Amino acid sequence: MLSPDRTVRQRMTDLLFDARRSSYQLAQLLGIPERQVEDHLSHVVQSVARDRTRRFVLEPSTCTDCGYVFRDRKKLTKPSRCPSCRSEGVTAPRYGIELRKALSRRLDSRAVSG
Repeated sequence: MLSPDRTVRQRMTDLLFDARRSSYQLAQLLGIPERQVEDHLSHVVQSVARDRTRRFVLEPSTCTDCGYVFRDRKKLTKPSRCPSCRSEGVTAPRYGIELRKALSRRLDSRAVSG
């Protein structure tokens, strides 16, 4: 259960740690409109970027018709249509936060040796 005394962005960060979620899923879990989630996400990305132990992960949108992957897209929102086939059948991007690999390897080695 998410603690109500934490801010929306703190709760969002908690929900994204070691999980991949769409903005719709985050909106449902946080009880806020999806547009607000997208506004908060840019701030969460900045906060995570300052933390050397974690990194923000973006699973890009894909076209359900032709399979085009939106790898180079900078916006965090869902694209409206595929640039390749012009289809509007596009999956929503999913976001997550994970430990950086170098740190997680060090933590794993400490657990084994400790």
